Amino acid sequence: MTIERTFSIIKPDATERNLTGEICAILEKNGLKIVASRRTRMTSEKAAQFYAVHSERPFFKSLCDFMCSGPIVVQVLEGENAVLKNREVMGATNPEEADEGTIRKKYAISLEKNSVHGSDSLENAKIEIDQFFREEEIFS
Repeated sequence: MTIERTFSIIKPDATERNLTGEICAILEKNGLKIVASRRTRMTSEKAAQFYAVHSERPFFKSLCDFMCSGPIVVQVLEGENAVLKNREVMGATNPEEADEGTIRKKYAISLEKNSVHGSDSLENAKIEIDQFFREEEIFS
C-alpha cells in the first residue's frame, strides 16, 4: 500500500455554486483524506505561475482570468495512490468525456469551468502543494 499526497483545487465555478462540501464528501467517500484545506483567492501572478506550463497555449489568459474570478479551495489529499485515485474521482478534463459519477461529469459547466483541478503526477503534486502550503499546515 502506497500512501501518497496530491494537490486539489475546487475552482471558482464550484465555490460560487456552494459545492465545496459535496465535492469534499465525494473525495472522502473515495478514500482520500483531506489533510490540509484553505479557501483563498488566486492573484493573477499566482495563476500565471501555477499554470505556466500552459503559457504558450491560446487558453492561458482565459484560464488565469477564470481562476482569479472568485474564491477557490486548495487542498492536500492523502491516501493510497492518491494522485491516480483523485484523477479517477475527478473524471476527464473535458466533462463531456468524463465517466458517470465523477465530479466533473456531475458538476462541470464547461471544459474551462470543470469544477476541480488535481495534480497529474507525484512530482507535480509536490510542486503544487509547496506553492500553497507549508509542511506545518498539513496534518495526516
